[in-house]
Amino acid sequence: MNEEKKETGCCQDSSCTTKETVQPKHQIKVDLRPKVQVSERADACQDDCCTAAPAKAVESITPAAHMNASSKIRTYAIEGMDCGACAATIEKQFRGDPAVQSVSVNFSTGKMQMEHDHPVEEIIKRVSKAGFQATLLTKKQQKAPAAPTAKPYPLILSGVLLALGLISSFTGFSAAWSTFAYVLSILTGGYKPAKSAYYALKSRALDMNVLMTAAVVGAALIGEWLEGATVVWLFALGNMLQTASIERTRQSIRNLLDLAPPEAWVKEQDKLVKVPVEEMRLGQIIVIKPGDRIPLDGRVVVGESSVNQAPITGESIPVDKEIGDAVYAGTINEQGTLEVEVTALAEDTTISKIIHLVEEAQEKKAPTQAFVDRFAQIYTPIVFAAALLTMVLPPVIGLGSWGEWFYKGLELLVVACPCALVISTPVAIVSAIGNAAKHGVLIKGGAFLETAGRISAIAFDKTGTLTEGKPSVSHLEAWKVSEYELLSIAYTLEEYSTHPIAKAITAYAQSKGVVKQKGTGFNNKVGRGVEAEMNGTTYWAGNMKLFQHLHMPDSIQSKVQKLEQEGNTLVLIGTADRLLGLIAVSDRLRQVTVDALQGIRQTGVQELVMLTGDNEGTAKHVAANSGVSRYFAELMPEQKVSAIEKLQHEGHRVAMVGDGINDAPALAAADLGIAMGGAGTDTAMETADIVLMADNLQKLPHTIKLSRKALGIIKQNIWFSLIIKAAALVLIFPDILTLWIAVLSDTGAALLVILNSMRLLRVKG
Repeated sequence: MNEEKKETGCCQDSSCTTKETVQPKHQIKVDLRPKVQVSERADACQDDCCTAAPAKAVESITPAAHMNASSKIRTYAIEGMDCGACAATIEKQFRGDPAVQSVSVNFSTGKMQMEHDHPVEEIIKRVSKAGFQATLLTKKQQKAPAAPTAKPYPLILSGVLLALGLISSFTGFSAAWSTFAYVLSILTGGYKPAKSAYYALKSRALDMNVLMTAAVVGAALIGEWLEGATVVWLFALGNMLQTASIERTRQSIRNLLDLAPPEAWVKEQDKLVKVPVEEMRLGQIIVIKPGDRIPLDGRVVVGESSVNQAPITGESIPVDKEIGDAVYAGTINEQGTLEVEVTALAEDTTISKIIHLVEEAQEKKAPTQAFVDRFAQIYTPIVFAAALLTMVLPPVIGLGSWGEWFYKGLELLVVACPCALVISTPVAIVSAIGNAAKHGVLIKGGAFLETAGRISAIAFDKTGTLTEGKPSVSHLEAWKVSEYELLSIAYTLEEYSTHPIAKAITAYAQSKGVVKQKGTGFNNKVGRGVEAEMNGTTYWAGNMKLFQHLHMPDSIQSKVQKLEQEGNTLVLIGTADRLLGLIAVSDRLRQVTVDALQGIRQTGVQELVMLTGDNEGTAKHVAANSGVSRYFAELMPEQKVSAIEKLQHEGHRVAMVGDGINDAPALAAADLGIAMGGAGTDTAMETADIVLMADNLQKLPHTIKLSRKALGIIKQNIWFSLIIKAAALVLIFPDILTLWIAVLSDTGAALLVILNSMRLLRVKG
């Protein structure tokens, strides 16, 4: 192993490459277990409350694993939540119950994951006591049902009564008529929030409904009926708009599931019959007509066609399929009719796994979200106590009237609710993860989304990641014969070999329409090559050792040296007394690699590093042509871990990109593991934190860009929420803020935060 080399002051331009070798560490230990759960990264919050979804609740990758034999974890759809505080109210119902091992309610996805010993009916009953409706998601239900559309009639009636009361106060009617209209407006629009507030108080929770109801009751006590009615109507309007906006983010996942048709055409004797996909069995033959979506994963047994795999991999170019090729549910058959043997049941298809992993990811709290939730839990009771103190203390010590300070305390109650702050992070994360899934990228949780947004260095495995992963002919030279004849001889010699280089040569010859000769006396020369007799002459194909007895002209020697330095493996063709030509074979750089790496640089990633076990010459050639800034050559698998650690010690937050199988140690050691080619590969889905479903790097720049944008929007939301709260608090005491403006500032801020987060749904790949 060469000693470590590093050029000082190496430029970051794509044309500059620095070669480094890493000394192996003794007894390197790497956790090779699948990382389906949120990894314990150095930068992740280690507090127990950082992950609302219990770790055990996400152990299985099977999409139907809402409950499995080894656990009592169940998933429920929850209806009726108005904001993130409602989720906390439900959780408090079950905290401290010895029969409930863990509970996590996610407002963004409308789901509750719980590990419990109670009967399901009791859980549903207790959730209803908290003012919400729970529905157990069964094995076949892979998504929460759409929330019922909120009926606008109470909101409309409340608004009409509010308007009538306001009009009557200007048209000479008695004050009693106006008050009566305001009271009816409050009762009509405030019934649901008051009911929710009652259940929240029973659960010893202070949510927005409690604070708003207290403010309205207080306004009524001091005779501010117009203020109270206005507060109720604005609050109801804000809730309806928030619910509609959140439902749009949830719909992005439902749209994924709707990609796979519910029925399949099954071939029975001489006719086609439509059968629900849930009733299909493994091994059955289904028929996919041109233009139809493929209902289940399978293998082509009859026909050829091109298939649009964009719903799975995000690739825009259709992929040609022939007999033996795999096809995936939800993809579109564009041309010929295909007969496909079913290889996965409805709940086990690739699209089902994607949906399950995405929904699971949306339920995991990111470190920022966990911090905000903890902050809100402390902040809300403190401000509630401050509101009570504001109502009582100043008038007691003679600084003003009871009515004046009581009103200020009510304003403080309304301002106290941190709805916009609590919702600032989860909606952004749900939107970003949904967008990524639509473009063929699986991000397994908010923690990984945040990490991806902070990455400063990306390490790439060479073989199969930057390159195609299989050798192909890159150069051919014939000296004593024609190229056709040279290929014919090479084809004949290499046909029976299973070596990848031999396969590359025979495939190349076949693609050129070369006809092989009749060979006899095949003999394998171990470590050197192969020989056979054709038309009375013995021909050889092999490496330099096989022809070392021949005098090789300087021109050929320089040619051989140049090709080897460029990363080629050479096969010389000749006889015992002369050379006829050579064929160079190499692992080609992927067509999309250079463009992808340029796109990654544009996102602000500082270091693009290649890790390979190949020799110095091959590594240098690939590095120069791909545009990486550094490379580590001649690495054993455990030394790739050392290379990752070296980058981390330099101060980088490092992502590792590999195939998810051979690169498992390096993927585990990196701050972020990214696997390629996840379509149909369970190992890739299990091992990495982010999975690129296509077998290329095309979507990686989009992933980094989306993650950075998500981080930016989360910061915008948090600062906006805090500034609005601070401004409202300041404006209370100079008597500038009114009760209805306080409501408008809170619900308006929450709505703006949601709309800002939903911009992530429209980020293009």
